[in-house]
Amino acid sequence: MAVPKFKMSRARTRSRRSQWKASNADLVQVTVRGRSAAVPRRLAKAYQRGLLQIED
Repeated sequence: MAVPKFKMSRARTRSRRSQWKASNADLVQVTVRGRSAAVPRRLAKAYQRGLLQIED
């Protein structure tokens, strides 16, 4: 595990953390029982198997 050699100031830590940004989930088109919807890629199989329902 990496160990810091010097103490990092609170301002420096917070400015580093503020640069982190979440990215939007990539959506894929899924057609279930004639209804089409854009869903996150990680949930596509759950929609196809019927574990999740497509809402209007």
